[in-house]
Amino acid sequence: MSALFNFQSFLTVVLLGICTCTYVKMHFPALLEHRTGFRGFFWKAARIGERLSPWVALGCFIMGVQIIFL
Repeated sequence: MSALFNFQSFLTVVLLGICTCTYVKMHFPALLEHRTGFRGFFWKAARIGERLSPWVALGCFIMGVQIIFL
């Protein structure tokens, strides 16, 4: 089943996207300096990861535990 129809898979893709964009912005800030267009979406995801990092980290932890044990 694709991530569009399965909420757990969709949430996994969104959380991993936010974490990846935040990591890329921390290490290579020039890649995500444009706030408009296609790369603007990734800039916004990185901003969410920066601002809500305790909540994003908690979500990633819960997601990881759920994938491993359930």
